[in-house]
Amino acid sequence: MSETSSQPLSRFNRTLGSPALGAVVGIAGLVAPVIGWAVERVNLHVLLIVQSALIAFLGAGHLWMRKNYIPLRRANNLKAMDDAQYYELVRAQLEAELISDYGEIADGHLRVYASEVPRLSALLVSTVTNSQAQPQRILAADLTTNPTLLTGRREYLAANRRFTASGGRIDRLFIVWARDLANADFARALLKLVDQHRDLGVICGLAVRDRLRADQAVDVVVFAGAAALVEEEQGDADYNRGRSSVYFRGVSRWAGRFESAWGHGAHAAPRSLQTYETFVRPLLEAADWNHARVESLVAEL
Repeated sequence: MSETSSQPLSRFNRTLGSPALGAVVGIAGLVAPVIGWAVERVNLHVLLIVQSALIAFLGAGHLWMRKNYIPLRRANNLKAMDDAQYYELVRAQLEAELISDYGEIADGHLRVYASEVPRLSALLVSTVTNSQAQPQRILAADLTTNPTLLTGRREYLAANRRFTASGGRIDRLFIVWARDLANADFARALLKLVDQHRDLGVICGLAVRDRLRADQAVDVVVFAGAAALVEEEQGDADYNRGRSSVYFRGVSRWAGRFESAWGHGAHAAPRSLQTYETFVRPLLEAADWNHARVESLVAEL
């Protein structure tokens, strides 16, 4: 639904949930029988119908509010606080932030920061498993600049294992700069990461970042056809920093970007990874790294 077409619906929802409208209907419910008593020759059947309609409207409004809004208790015992004014300022700020977050979720978009990111990532994987959302497939593209960062996200990796064990499929694409692929230390860490994910039942692929379009080189995880987690700022090892967004609408465009970077046939990402690791694993095992030869190989991927 476009933003233009959703505006009348949003206005209707706000009107239906308006406290002012509820007050007007309540007052009308009180005034109607008084008018009926004061006016001679009142039609009792009409009065009963009006009264019933008002009661039904109030009941429907109450049910709608319970369905669409979360009732939260508001602290009002300010006298119990040591500094009521200070407490009220803090409470108002926290409440505003809470309302803002829930407003984003209601609109199908959520922003998460720092340590919230791996926790939410695990939640999204587990929810795909539990809900049986279709297709039971996760597409994960990672802008891999430090392979060791991914090895420590235990909760997320455990959720991945449960998902594949239940029959789901995970395609993980490592998007790497050509210069990093030609570096022996980086290659060793990358292949260790690949082995770890294969042990989880993940299908791994490789893409050279230098040869992707800007819209393809995106750090994103697509959960079935239901959600897309886009990492906008890479987190560090302990996730003291990092910023991501979750989209519950327009997921197909992120899946399309992943598929275009993953490729097909002889140029598919799993084939590129197989070519790369078949060449570099023996060099690493023999401690005989040849930078020029590896560079030449990467240029052909």
